[in-house]
Amino acid sequence: MERRRCAPRPDWQARLDETGFDFHSVGGTYWVEDAYYAFDEAEIDRIEQAVDELHGMCLQLVDETVARGDYQGFGLSATATALVERSWRAREPAVYGRMDLAYAGSGEAKLLEYNADTPTSLFEASVAQWHWLEDTGLLPDQFNSIHEALLALWPKSLGDAKQVHFAGSLEAPEDLRTLDYLRDTCAQAGYDARLLDISDIGWWELGFIDLESMPIRHAFKLYPWEWMMAEPFAAHLTQARTRWIEPAWKQLLSNKSLLPALWRRFPGHPNLLQASHDPRDIAGPVVAKPRFGREGEGVVVNERGIDFIEEGMVYQAYAPLYRQEGRHALLGGWVVGDKAVGLGIREDDSAITRDTSRFVPHGFA
Repeated sequence: MERRRCAPRPDWQARLDETGFDFHSVGGTYWVEDAYYAFDEAEIDRIEQAVDELHGMCLQLVDETVARGDYQGFGLSATATALVERSWRAREPAVYGRMDLAYAGSGEAKLLEYNADTPTSLFEASVAQWHWLEDTGLLPDQFNSIHEALLALWPKSLGDAKQVHFAGSLEAPEDLRTLDYLRDTCAQAGYDARLLDISDIGWWELGFIDLESMPIRHAFKLYPWEWMMAEPFAAHLTQARTRWIEPAWKQLLSNKSLLPALWRRFPGHPNLLQASHDPRDIAGPVVAKPRFGREGEGVVVNERGIDFIEEGMVYQAYAPLYRQEGRHALLGGWVVGDKAVGLGIREDDSAITRDTSRFVPHGFA
């Protein structure tokens, strides 16, 4: 793994705009055009294998947790656990997720968290960086079959469904781009795929409806399950027959309490970091994370350890990210269905990756 400088494409802003990537310069720089990360094929193979294995471990943990009915530490309500159990027992299929990994350029990639419910930066990883690779020709290949995997997955996931609603906060540019990209792949797979703001979901008699009073039978939601529980329609979630994507069982994986649960189940696994609800269990530098935090919100790195417990926090052993020229790089391993299919890289000047962190393309030889 190496960060390399390169000449920007002369028309790179226009090229990105053409694809619908219109927030490439938000905050000054979001898309990095003058650098890229280069890997060798063996590194990519190890990362892919790690993501596949970690995802399999996560599914095993969900199965065992639901079988026991023990959700201690996850902070879920009775309604949430009922939805988890119903969706898992129905084997409702998932579509996608992103595993955030610490990889220092050698050794094993370590799981930092699993964005299994509402991951963004999908369009950047699937489309924008692929166009960059084709335009520049700086490296022969890229770990990226995200688009093809999505096209192949929708028929397996949706079967004979005809209409699918794609709901989220349409005023947020990155959410809208992610949501509309997923909607477009679903439409390409042959479905009537429609955008809908989450606030426009209504209820009539025994089901959810859209603004045209059409029933919502299948809905992809780019909206966290814990937020769904706070919506006016939350009381109807257990009554409706709507099939939600991502399914409710993903609440166990998008929750930071997944990390100590994985460590207890697979102690010492080379792709895991020690994690606990009690920071005193962890010797050395500790990272504190809110159970339901997103995009680095509330994350604190304490190099001397922490000797007190804070409610709603999860603690994980610190693992350094790849660092070069003062930039910290976080790997995002993309999963579609149950398979690792791509890689996206976010970098920041600090050790904590946030929603303002930059996206850098990659390739391998």
